[in-house]
This record gives sequence, structure tokens and C-alpha cells, in this order.
Amino acid sequence: MALICISAEPQDIEIDPAQTAIIMIDMQRDFLQPGGFGETLGNDISLLAAAVEPCKNLLAGARRHGMLIIHTREGHRPDMLDAPPAKVERGQPSARIGDVGPMGRILIRGEPGHDLIPELYPQAGEAVIDKPGKGAFYATDLQTILQNRGIANLIVCGVTTEVCVHTTVREANDRGYRCLVPGDCCASYFPEFHDVGLRMIKAQGGIFGWVTDSDRILAALG
Repeated sequence: MALICISAEPQDIEIDPAQTAIIMIDMQRDFLQPGGFGETLGNDISLLAAAVEPCKNLLAGARRHGMLIIHTREGHRPDMLDAPPAKVERGQPSARIGDVGPMGRILIRGEPGHDLIPELYPQAGEAVIDKPGKGAFYATDLQTILQNRGIANLIVCGVTTEVCVHTTVREANDRGYRCLVPGDCCASYFPEFHDVGLRMIKAQGGIFGWVTDSDRILAALG
């Protein structure tokens, strides 16, 4: 495809879809469904549901155009050797990382809760990256995958806006990638954090990237 122009803030952005990847951050059962880690922290998990349909539509459009799609999952090894004690012991959740919940051990790789929700499940050939931290570049091979495919632009979606999405956008920005965040494809347990998180990305002339929505991306793809 030729360059496409996407309506965005703080200004429109031109991208080559062949050099662009969709990064779908942590759309996991442990964060979006009852009994998972998000709920053990006392959060209203229903607030994340708003992002599911826009993400589903965006994935469908990206697949039609053969774009690179990468899914991430936050979680830890079954032996939890990669889980920092400071992370595991933080706060007062009703169940901690590694404890047994209704979807298996919480935030542990291979358990049902660690897996992605059925509505956004990867198709054959789409990479799934397991990460032990908030950012998708930390202790993963994401950078290698992007370099091997000649990717220059990232469309970053997922949950939560101010935590794993924001961390990934910041990491990507420092590595020279241009980041585009469709706000309707992201969500937070705290709506005010979602709103401010998007404002932070596009502030100061787009200090971390550009903000748009799934409809504007799909319209540009045609």
C-alpha cells in the first residue's frame, strides 16, 4: 500500500501500513474477567469492556490489509523466579500473583486467566509475547521482531491506558518508533486516568505520540 494519512491529534500523521504494527496490550482474562487479577485489586472490571469491540474492528481491518499484529500478555513463570517480591507483595489484593483463583494461578503463564479473551484471540501467524513487566519491550524479543520486519510505526491498543499501554508507548518512543494510540481501543479501571493518559501522549506537540480512534484508522485504510 501507499502512504495513508490518519486524522489524529496533535496533527495528522502519514504512515506506510507495511511498516506499521498493531500492538495489542494485555487483553487477558486476568484483567477483563471476574476472578482475575484486576478484580482482586478491587477494580470495576466492566470499565475495560468498552475497548473490546473497537479492538475487534481494528484487528479485522488490519488483518484485511496484511499488517503485522502482535499480542502481549503480562505474567510470570510458574516458578515465579521472574516475579519481583516488591511486585508480588504490593498492596492488599484479595489474592496475590501466583495464588489460585477461579481461572487458575493468577498472572501465571499457562493458566486460563493468563490467556487472551476469546473475542480478541490471535489468529495463526500472529505473534504472542509474554512479558514479566508493564512495558512490552522489557525482557522480551519485541524489538527483534519489529526490526526484522522493518517496522517504524506502532498502533498501540489495550489495557490499561495509564499503565501497560503508556509504559510501552514510552519505551517505543525512546527507541525511535512513532506511536499512534486509538483511544477507544484502550481502557482503564479509572476513567480519569484514561483521559489524562491520552492527553499526556499528545501533549507538547506529541511528546510520546499521536492519539486517534479506530474509526479514523479504518477510514484511512479504506
